[in-house]
Amino acid sequence: MAKLPLFSPIYGIRPASPAKAQEIIAPPYDVLDSEEARELAKGKPNSFLHVSKAEIDLPPGTDVHDEKVYLKAAENFERMLKDGLLVREAKPCFYVYRLKMGEHVQTGLMVGACVDDYDAGRIRKHEFTRPVKEDDRVNQIKYVKAQTGPGIIAFKPIPEVDAVIKKNVKKAPLFSATGPGGVVHTLWLIDDEADIKAIADASERQKTVYIADGHHRSAAASRVKKFMVETRGAAHKGDEPYNVYLAAAFPVNEMKIWDYNRVVKDLNGLTPERFLAELKESFSVSETKGQAKPAARREFGLYLGGKWYLLKPVVKTPTREEDPVKALDVSVLSDLVLDRLLGIKDLRKSDRVDFVGGIRGLGELEKRVNSGEMAAAFALFATSLDELISVADDNQVMPPKSTWFEPKLADGVVSNPLL
Repeated sequence: MAKLPLFSPIYGIRPASPAKAQEIIAPPYDVLDSEEARELAKGKPNSFLHVSKAEIDLPPGTDVHDEKVYLKAAENFERMLKDGLLVREAKPCFYVYRLKMGEHVQTGLMVGACVDDYDAGRIRKHEFTRPVKEDDRVNQIKYVKAQTGPGIIAFKPIPEVDAVIKKNVKKAPLFSATGPGGVVHTLWLIDDEADIKAIADASERQKTVYIADGHHRSAAASRVKKFMVETRGAAHKGDEPYNVYLAAAFPVNEMKIWDYNRVVKDLNGLTPERFLAELKESFSVSETKGQAKPAARREFGLYLGGKWYLLKPVVKTPTREEDPVKALDVSVLSDLVLDRLLGIKDLRKSDRVDFVGGIRGLGELEKRVNSGEMAAAFALFATSLDELISVADDNQVMPPKSTWFEPKLADGVVSNPLL
C-alpha cells in the first residue's frame, strides 16, 4: 500500500454555481453561537449553517451535542446534494482558494492533508485539543459522512506550487462569493493531471508543514480514519478520501495573525493605584494620550480607569532560543502580570479572564472596561508565524488564545467525503 503524498487531491463537494455559492457559504461553525447562527440563517434555506450548526433547525435550547443535531446536519447535507445545490467532482482535484479582506489578499490551496503525516507529527501542532470539541467534530464527520470544515495549514513557500497557482488563477473561477465582513471567497478548480502531480510531488518533498488553525478538525479526522479502517477491515485500501483531511493550505508569507488581547474582571484585591505601582517593578509604565497599541514585541497596552498606558519590561525576559513558548509576549504578560500580580494561574480554566480578537480593535477593550464588566484590558503585539513555527518545531504548545487568524475561512466552500 503506497503512502499518500502530504497533499492529495480530493473528490471535492462544492457549490454548483456562483449564484448557489453566494447562498451557501457561511462562517466557520465555531465563530458563532447557536442564536447568532439562527439569526444569520433566517430566510436563507440554503445557508451551510443548516449543516454546520444544524441545531438552528431544532427547537431553541437543543443541546448542540444531541444526536438529533448530527442527524439533522446529515439530512440537510443530503438534501443540498440531491437538490443540486452542491456537486461532487467526478475525479480527485485540487483547488486554488483566495481570501480577500480589504487590502489583504492570501491565496492558497484546498487539499487533502495526509492523516498519517498528521499522526507522525509531520503536520505539526502548537495547541492542545479539548476532548468535548474533538468528539463533536468526530460525530459531525461520521453522521454527515464528510469533512465539512477545513483546517488551516501554513507552509513555507514552494515554487512549484506557486507556479501552478499562478497558472490556474488566470482561468475563470468556479465562483467568487462575499461572506460576512465583506470577505471575498474565490475558488478555482485544478483538474489538469500535470498540475495535480506537480502539487502532490512538491508537497511530498516538504519536511514539515504547520497547523495554523483547526486542531480539533485535524484530530477528529485522525480518529475518524482509525474508525473507518477498523470498520471496513479488508475493504480498506489506503487511498480512500477518509485517509486525508480537508485543509486550506497557505504560504506563510501571505497569512496574517492578529493580536489576541486579554481583559480581566478584577485586580485581585489591588486598588488601581497599587496595581500600577506593582507593575512598575517589572515594567516602565507611561500614560499615553490615545490608545496604547503595541508597535513591536515586548510592548503592552493597558487600559485602566479610563486611561491608556504603554508597558515595556525592565526585567530580563526569555529569548526564543532559551524557550520559544516562554518568549512569546502572551507568556510574558501571563508570567509577569496575570499570574504574579493578579493570581490568574490557568488561562484555560479561570473565569476571571476573557479574550478579544484584534479584529475588533482596541475600542472593544475600552467598551468592556468602561461598561464595568471588566476591570482592566491588555493589548498585545500579534504573535508572528515565525514564533508559531518555533513553538511547533520544538514540539511545544502555545498558551490558550495566542493567535487570531483573519480573514476567516468559510464553511461550504469545499467538503471532503469519507468515501
